[in-house]
Amino acid sequence: MTPVNNTTNDVRMAVLIDADNVPPHNVQAMMEEIARYGTPTIKRIYGDWTRPSLTQWKSHLLDHAISPIQQFSYTSGKNSTDSALIIDAMDILYAGNVDGFCLVSSDSDFTRLATRLREAGKIVYGMGEMKTPNPFIAACDRFIFLEVLQSNYDESVAAAGEIKDVEPKKVAARQDTSRTRAQRPAKDKAAINKIDRKLINLISSSIKDVEDDNGWAFLAEVGNMINKKQPSFDSRNYGFDKLSNLVQSIDKFEMQMRDTGNPNVKLVYVRVKNGRR
Repeated sequence: MTPVNNTTNDVRMAVLIDADNVPPHNVQAMMEEIARYGTPTIKRIYGDWTRPSLTQWKSHLLDHAISPIQQFSYTSGKNSTDSALIIDAMDILYAGNVDGFCLVSSDSDFTRLATRLREAGKIVYGMGEMKTPNPFIAACDRFIFLEVLQSNYDESVAAAGEIKDVEPKKVAARQDTSRTRAQRPAKDKAAINKIDRKLINLISSSIKDVEDDNGWAFLAEVGNMINKKQPSFDSRNYGFDKLSNLVQSIDKFEMQMRDTGNPNVKLVYVRVKNGRR
């Protein structure tokens, strides 16, 4: 097997999309998110393209160079698309040309596929709607909800349009205001989940898992531990663009910025206040 590369830009991804379970309007936000984790060297989407319901996909496929794979429905009530996607995924796995997979679907039928790919040493990202069954979510290394991606994308587009339409002086003032907002842990986006005791316990236990003798834990390690425990965790689910802003908004935790010798780079550490866990 080809070894996994260490840098994000070198991570080769196979993006396999179930057209029957993903709305076409999510494609732009979805592809931008995938680019954060690696380079999509294989992009395929599976469906019965003779069906009128899939015609709206055409323009999106051309814009993003996604290859449509035709799969006829041989029997009424049976989804042969899933089988075609699974067979291709295994072929790609054994070819050894990618380092990871992104499975885009809200269908639990891909649970075993995700598990098998991870058993082979491949990283697996899942993307789907909030209705996605938990077994499929848990089978992935990380799972991202399409509703969150779309909400963030729509707000970014709206914000860019607002800045473009105002005068230069107003732009400068708005930029100064945004920097002021960044200094406080205000919510950045609309949230689909609420901060509750379950979330606080998840963060607290993850801090304890990686803390030093003084109770401090490197925030990046805390984030990795949280995702191992709960693949669907994403600070954007709670309205925050970054984990640091989410943690800072919770009074139970305290944060510390440590110098690295580079004035532009600081390490963020976190611990539970007063040693409470």
